[in-house]
Amino acid sequence: MRNFVLIILAVAITSCKSLKTELSEELNVLFIGNSLTYYHEMPQTLQMMLNETNTNIKIDQSTYPGYSLSQHLSRKTESTTEHGIITRTEKKIVEKNWDIIILQTGTVSVLIPENRELKVEKAISRIKELASNKDCKFILFNTWPSKREYPKKYCYSGYSIDKSIKDIDYCSPVMENLEQEITAINESYNLVSKSTKIEKSDNGNKFYEIRVSHPEIELYEDHIHPNKYGAFLNACIFYQILTDMKASELNYNGEIEPKTAELLKKIAE
Repeated sequence: MRNFVLIILAVAITSCKSLKTELSEELNVLFIGNSLTYYHEMPQTLQMMLNETNTNIKIDQSTYPGYSLSQHLSRKTESTTEHGIITRTEKKIVEKNWDIIILQTGTVSVLIPENRELKVEKAISRIKELASNKDCKFILFNTWPSKREYPKKYCYSGYSIDKSIKDIDYCSPVMENLEQEITAINESYNLVSKSTKIEKSDNGNKFYEIRVSHPEIELYEDHIHPNKYGAFLNACIFYQILTDMKASELNYNGEIEPKTAELLKKIAE
C-alpha cells in the first residue's frame, strides 16, 4: 500500500509538468546522503564548477546529519496517509525525473558485512525502484578512511540491523593501518556496486593519495568530515564524472588558494 501512495504522488507530479519542462535539456542530479556530502557546501561548490562550463546540469540534494541510506527511507516523515508514510527523501525522489542520483552512506555501514547486505543494499534497491526515470543513472559515493587511531574495528548490534536479531554484535574487519583500511573500504564498496549493479566514485582513493603523497594538505575538519579542501576535492571528482571534462581546466577555485586548488584538480583526474 505504501508503494501505491508513492506511485500516485509520482504520477500527480509528472502530470503537472509543462511541455517546456519535458522538452528541457537540463540534466537533473540528486545527492542523497549525510554530512559527508553537504559539509562545506560541496554540492553548491560543484554547481559553481558546472555553471562555468555546463549550465544545463542542475544539482539538488536530500542530505541530513548522520543519515544512512536506509534512514532516508524511514525518517523525516513528509506525510502520513492511511496507506503509509512518505519521507522527505522519498518525496524528493519521486517529484522529478532525475537523470542521475548519487548515493552516499556512512563508511562504517558498508564495512560491516551484515549491515551492508541487509540495510545498505536493500536501501539502494528501494531507491532505484522509486526513481520514475527508467534511464536514471545511479552512482555510489565511495567515501574515505577516518583519522581515528589504529587499530580500528567497528560493531553494530544485530538489533540495529534487523529487529529480529538479538544479543549478537556484527563487526567490521580489524584494520591495523591506513593501507588496510582503504583496502577494506574499497572492497566493501566494490561488493555493494556489484550487488546493486551501479557504478561507484573514487573519492576514497583520492583522499588516500593526498594523505600519503601530500600530507601538507589537510582534507579533514575532524576525524571523518571533509574540510573546505576535502569538499573541493569531492566536487572536482563529481564534476569530472558528470561532464567527462577535466577539473584542471576550470577557472573556478572557490575559497581555495590557487596553487592548492590546481593540485586538487589534478589529483581528481
